[in-house]
Amino acid sequence: MITARPSLLRELVERCETLQRRLALQPTADTAHQLDDASYRLCVITGTRQLDTALSVARRQVAQALRKGLPQ
Repeated sequence: MITARPSLLRELVERCETLQRRLALQPTADTAHQLDDASYRLCVITGTRQLDTALSVARRQVAQALRKGLPQ
């Protein structure tokens, strides 16, 4: 199975989590749009359709890469 670089996955996970927090505290159309974009990218990269699932898959892939000692 092909997986994305762990550094890309980690970056997208952090971005989605940051945007989710920002949207919860101060909802704006711009933040919602940014979250939609980041969520879409993460879902495509992980082969999922829901953000929660994509976040879980990405975290698991990053953890596996760390255990295997793959380049970050």
